[in-house]
Amino acid sequence: MSNAKQAQNDEFYTQLGDIENELRHYKEQFRGKVIFCNCDDPYESNFFKYFAMNFNFLGLKKLIATCYTGSPIAGVQLSLFDVESLEEKSTEAKKPYKIEITEVGDENADGAIDLTDVEYLLKNRKNALTLLKGGGDFRSPECIELLKEADIVITNPPFSLFREYVAQLVEYGKKFLIIGGQNAITYKEIFKFIRENEIWLGVDNGGTKWFRVPAHYDIKTESRIKVEDGIKYFSMGSIMWFTNLDHQKRHENITLYKHYTPEEYPHYFNYDAIEVSKTAEIPYDYDGEMGVPITFLDKYNPDQFEIIGSSRFVGKPMSKCAAKGTYVSGGVRFYLPNSDGTYRCLYDRIVIKRKGAGQ
Repeated sequence: MSNAKQAQNDEFYTQLGDIENELRHYKEQFRGKVIFCNCDDPYESNFFKYFAMNFNFLGLKKLIATCYTGSPIAGVQLSLFDVESLEEKSTEAKKPYKIEITEVGDENADGAIDLTDVEYLLKNRKNALTLLKGGGDFRSPECIELLKEADIVITNPPFSLFREYVAQLVEYGKKFLIIGGQNAITYKEIFKFIRENEIWLGVDNGGTKWFRVPAHYDIKTESRIKVEDGIKYFSMGSIMWFTNLDHQKRHENITLYKHYTPEEYPHYFNYDAIEVSKTAEIPYDYDGEMGVPITFLDKYNPDQFEIIGSSRFVGKPMSKCAAKGTYVSGGVRFYLPNSDGTYRCLYDRIVIKRKGAGQ
């Protein structure tokens, strides 16, 4: 994902199973809402497919999907529609489209509501699928107007623009459920929202997920690539759902069973907190600040813990508190002392404190 972000290779299409596994936890929150998938080629997106197939079951008010100019696999995966009102139907044209759906019925009377009914709907209501005037970028004026209309935004945004994308959602006060990499937690622009409980993680986080990618994409690790029926997929680890929609998992307490001892929980050299290397080993009887792995956020209950900060922003630079040559620079992160007078740098940590500690 880091390489993709740097190269701005942003076409990673989420698999339907991964979407279903996450979205089932929020179905009551979708009822009566306008859902906007603003980074989703309607021909390709499994987000669009999920909401179109479940439009009535979820009780949606409206579904909107847009894509941008140059979508590299337009019309390949879900070639559903042949809409006479569109002047440009060639996949080579790669024009940005907008689809708006307000009802899905069993138009072909086969007893099931599926994508063939959506196709019929669009063919008979030609204003439901139209070309966008601009490029379809989520920052374009016409897409911002659609954003204003939306209640909830659900998509897989461009990896290279994750900070800017989230900032826009927050600026317009939108509810959202989006996919990103675990490292996004450490971004200064994202972490401030996490600390203030304006953003949190969803339910089905971590692990490996496979994404469909354009045929010309490549990575060095062969085990991360597979081709099925001529379609290329990349796998990525540590994929997270970022949201401000509430869910039950967020209110489940972490069971604390470990007793604090100074020997097992050493203090950092450049910050007044103890090291807790595993979320499951947070001590139940320590009242001060603790540094935990960023994977803690997958278990975070805001009623049980308070987030103080991140090791990237609260620790003292080692250059101000240790002799040169006694440590290997890792930026502003936490360090622990070694037995030989040197110091070792740890991975990113989130600083937390038990709520009600000392009471």
